[in-house]
Amino acid sequence: MARLNEIFAYNLKKKRKKFGMTQAQLAEKVDVSTHHIGMLEIARNYPTLELVERIADTLSIEVHELFIDPLSPHEQLERLYQTVAKDIKQLVAETIKEALTINYNGILQK
Repeated sequence: MARLNEIFAYNLKKKRKKFGMTQAQLAEKVDVSTHHIGMLEIARNYPTLELVERIADTLSIEVHELFIDPLSPHEQLERLYQTVAKDIKQLVAETIKEALTINYNGILQK
């Protein structure tokens, strides 16, 4: 089981990137240094509860989302869903491309 600060670090980085923010942008919004955000993201520093709340507010998430173990069953299902969805999109795109190519080539042969 990962340590709590490692779980926080992983989720902070993941959520920040998903929100489309750089470390510097997040640091400015929550009133800490970019270095501090960087240290939080590699589990070298510990955040205060006040800072955790400011980060969650800035990223428009609930505080508990920063502490969900990435290896929890919920997270594993979410990863599986994302992988399957991506694979399905790719297969559909390839199938459509192939069908269009066959139809286009059939039209040219007439």
